[in-house]
Amino acid sequence: MSSHTVEHLEHTESPTDMKSQIWKTFWILLAFTLVDIALYFVLDPTMFRNWVFIILGVVKAFFIVSIFMHMKFERKFLAWMIILPMVLVIFLITLMVVEAKYVDDHVNKDSVAKPATEESHDTHAH
Repeated sequence: MSSHTVEHLEHTESPTDMKSQIWKTFWILLAFTLVDIALYFVLDPTMFRNWVFIILGVVKAFFIVSIFMHMKFERKFLAWMIILPMVLVIFLITLMVVEAKYVDDHVNKDSVAKPATEESHDTHAH
């Protein structure tokens, strides 16, 4: 057997019970989605709720990538080529959520207050 064939078999082997593994993953993803939906209606719209949704999304993405995309059975280098950009995207999302919270707390409240004071100055000037 050539080394190419051995290498090919090495990173494409999957468990013999792949069908049961896929169904197990489906039920896990369904449970996480139901928890996600329930938390949307239970939790108040705060930064904590945003973090909970981001974490649940990352956990669900892990299951999708590892089982449905078969990354669990690939070589480590190929898996990291997929996982590393995802980690960077999660970092970017984290930065955007933090910045959105800052904008919501500071910029939007300042801009809402300014037009009211400007109008009051304009009415007194006439």
